[in-house]
Amino acid sequence: MFVKLAMIVVFFAITILVGILSARSAKGVDGFVLGGRSVGPWLTAFSFGTSYFSAVIFIGYAGRFGWNFGLASTWVGLGNAFIGSLLAWMLLGRRTRVMTQHIGSRTMPDFFGLRYKSKALRLVAACIVFIFLIPYTASLFNGLAQLFSASFDLPYWGWVLIMAVLTGIYVIVGGYMGSAVNNFIQGLIMLVGIVAVIAAVLNDNGGLMEAIAKLSEGSATTAAGTEFKGAFTSFLGPNPLQLLGVVVLTSLGTWGLPQMVGKFYAIKDESAIKKGTIISTFFGLIVAGGCYFLGGFGRLYADSITMNGAGTAPASFDAIIPTMLNAVENSMGAGGAWLIGLVLILVLAASMSTLSSLAMTSASTITLDLVAPLSKKSKSEKANMLIMRVLLAVSIIIAAAIAILVVTNKEMASKLYISDLMGISWGALAGCFLAPFLYGLYWKKTTKAAVWASFATGLGITLTQFILNAVLKVSFENPVLSYFCGSSINAGMLAMLVGLIMVPVVSLLTQKTAPAGTDEVFACYDRMVTVPVDTALEKGE
Repeated sequence: MFVKLAMIVVFFAITILVGILSARSAKGVDGFVLGGRSVGPWLTAFSFGTSYFSAVIFIGYAGRFGWNFGLASTWVGLGNAFIGSLLAWMLLGRRTRVMTQHIGSRTMPDFFGLRYKSKALRLVAACIVFIFLIPYTASLFNGLAQLFSASFDLPYWGWVLIMAVLTGIYVIVGGYMGSAVNNFIQGLIMLVGIVAVIAAVLNDNGGLMEAIAKLSEGSATTAAGTEFKGAFTSFLGPNPLQLLGVVVLTSLGTWGLPQMVGKFYAIKDESAIKKGTIISTFFGLIVAGGCYFLGGFGRLYADSITMNGAGTAPASFDAIIPTMLNAVENSMGAGGAWLIGLVLILVLAASMSTLSSLAMTSASTITLDLVAPLSKKSKSEKANMLIMRVLLAVSIIIAAAIAILVVTNKEMASKLYISDLMGISWGALAGCFLAPFLYGLYWKKTTKAAVWASFATGLGITLTQFILNAVLKVSFENPVLSYFCGSSINAGMLAMLVGLIMVPVVSLLTQKTAPAGTDEVFACYDRMVTVPVDTALEKGE
């Protein structure tokens, strides 16, 4: 206990110190929100990765999908690395940085307002961001508290409050740069931690090949409703279609999340983008790939996991990873305390970095895209900074309250897992924003009507699924309806794909609503820069 507490106290002290030292870079709104658009590749790449992967991944998704898909859940981590990181940086990084600086955009709602010349789009997008980032933030608190409650004799709500206060301190004081520096430190911890945990779990089961052999045998490894032995060590797992939904939502979804895309606004230059692309992809391979690979061995600890009344599944998927870790700690003896201390710091690092990013995105959006436009008098930089800091605190408090409510309400806790909260959040945000943001960067003919259509379908699909599944508890015999309506993750995937098809179709049909001055907006890409010959050959060479 002393070892674990000491490690956590040191981590907290470093985190708060970094926030205080970064305060001087958070003097103005641009410095507070974007770090002055001068953040280098390592800080940007680690901020992107640590905002991407959190306790939601390590505790919620790795546990649930590792149990459902076995080792095939590693595909989710690979998708996160190559689609959610590599392709995102390649397709969005440079264009986002250039266009947002050209039009003076500081948030995603601000981008919609300036790119499509619509104050209404900006206001509605800001409301969507604020509302749907809250479930995601709550899921982070949930994941943190689940693990810490299992390791320390302190109530769940106590850990939620501790995390809320500590995260609030360093992000409110240090702003974007305080978060970025902390994210770099936290990212290093995550890289070391996930490798150590995987090694410990495999060692606890006799090594890699022995662990895989155990996973391929026994009734706990038979796919439900089939005689498929070894399903959880197979190439695509027992349910490839469900696996596809998880890969698409968690990988492609990042392209439309304001807290992720916002990292590209702040990056320094071309060199930083190239280096950041490589660093971010490597980070995703180790952290995301490692988390889902680890979760694939969850069934080896089935005897220690509390099952539901029917004995067919865990009573709580969110308890799988904590149960695995407790078993490993007990088998390691004295060394187990150091491992669990490292794991606790890993989850803290992953979650506090994402929490700070979500809170910053939410507060800056409300301040710059709702309060400022609706205010009759223009506010000074100092006033906007004060409002932003107050809203940072408010958004963290609301999310913490929801997390406590979900877990203390036993009926709600039994039905609404960490992955469900994240699915609702990602589905709505990416369903609304991905298509109009992507097409807005590349295609001049994207119209305001198409953006409205994407907002409507993204919200419509997400909310319809939530009402039918969580509120009305409707069951569907039709396999297609059951696939999309029975899972917030599959509904989120549908919302994104519909948006990607709908935006170009509606744009071609509604060219009269195309914003004026689009050529001037895209002129930012025509500006010439000089590069070394090893980057681009001259004509005729």
